[in-house]
Amino acid sequence: MKKEILRIAVMALVAGLIFTVIPQSAFAQSKIEKKLQKEKEKEYKKKIKEYKKEGWKLTGSSRTLEVALLEHYLKLAESEQNKEMAGEVSQCKSINVCKQFALNNAQNNYASKANGNIKGRVESLLRADANHPEIEIDKIIAAYENQVKAEVGGALTESYSLIKDNGATKEYKTFFILNEEKATLARQKAMERSLIETKLTIKEAEEISKFVNEGFNLE
Repeated sequence: MKKEILRIAVMALVAGLIFTVIPQSAFAQSKIEKKLQKEKEKEYKKKIKEYKKEGWKLTGSSRTLEVALLEHYLKLAESEQNKEMAGEVSQCKSINVCKQFALNNAQNNYASKANGNIKGRVESLLRADANHPEIEIDKIIAAYENQVKAEVGGALTESYSLIKDNGATKEYKTFFILNEEKATLARQKAMERSLIETKLTIKEAEEISKFVNEGFNLE
């Protein structure tokens, strides 16, 4: 009987602790979320103020700058796979040319970062084998970067574009949503194409493919 009473008492104590901890945890989580929301609002207002002060205007959209930026943040929040990628050009004359140059800039930046992410490891792997001369290693790396430039466009979705009129020329920025899942597939395809005419063994090709599958920081 005493054991049963003790068991009930322990269960009651545990239940009491659980119901005490859960509200506290929920409260703490709610507090963090509210603080994060406030910081996001501050970031949003700061960005709008910065754009207007520097003379940037929204282009290619009937929306206001405020709405375009809000929609951009919502797109980023839709998935952890969505990341921001920007492309810009400092001097261009027509909007169409500006737009194309901004896209090219974003593709080039991404390809350069993707290349930098694997370059050291590819060189280290292949230099250990005397059958791979330096020129062949450089050729593989350069081919990969060029192929990434060509493939990554499918992973980029234009979110909003800004323009600043400097008289004879214009400055132009486009902010893209980069889907990392699609970008990984683009890198895989790029590496497959860059390895077609090489003398790598199957094991070496598979090892390099592992490098490609790893993510990296876009900043």
